[in-house]
Parts: sequence; C-alpha cells; structure tokens
Amino acid sequence: QGQPVESGGGLVQAGSSLTLSCVASARTFSSGAMAWFRQVQGKEREFVAGVDWRGGSTNYADSVKGRFTISRDNAKNILYLQMNSLEPEDTAVYYCAAAQFPLVSTAEGWFQYWGQGTQVTVSS
Repeated sequence: QGQPVESGGGLVQAGSSLTLSCVASARTFSSGAMAWFRQVQGKEREFVAGVDWRGGSTNYADSVKGRFTISRDNAKNILYLQMNSLEPEDTAVYYCAAAQFPLVSTAEGWFQYWGQGTQVTVSS
C-alpha cells in the first residue's frame, strides 16, 4: 500500500552506466522528498542521493558526486537514478525511499516508505 517499487538493477562492468527507476503511488509520491539509499551485505544502509518534492534541490553522498544524478517526474510518479562511471564499490542493493516531508534529508528516519530494493553489481 503505497510502497515504492524499484527496477533497473543488474550486472555491469566497471565504467558502465545504469539507470534505476522507482515507481510509487501518487499518494506516496506527491509533495514529499525522495531518495536512494544502498546497502552492502553486512553493512549499514547508506544515503546515496535525495531530491526535494519539486525536484529543484538535490543532495548526494560524496562517493557518488559527479557520477550519479537523481531526478523525478512528478507527472508520472517516477524517481530515477542515473549512474555513470560505475565502480565495483557501487555494488549494493539500492533502495528507493519516499518521505511525507517536502525537503530532502540524508537520514533514514526521514523517510516513511521504502521499496524492496534492486541489486546492482559492478564487476571489475
């Protein structure tokens, strides 16, 4: 009920590009910030990128700045993560998260709705 659904993960070689998508219901998507997090098995989930409800303000983890781009299409209720110059260190399960609040945050607790995740594997 309102849970986002991610797609677009896969196995790619280092240096490649990949685009993740996240579809959410209008109720979940509208008026709230959205973000991508990722988690490597055995490690804590970490913030990757976030965008405010209008799409005008974005925030990125230092590790992905200049390589990843987050965007949203509010008319279609879709969140994207364009990932370029992928590195083996980017290998993780990527999660889409939606907040009830309009401004972006890097904190997990800020987001109320989470997808099941999509696996991204980057080979060297």
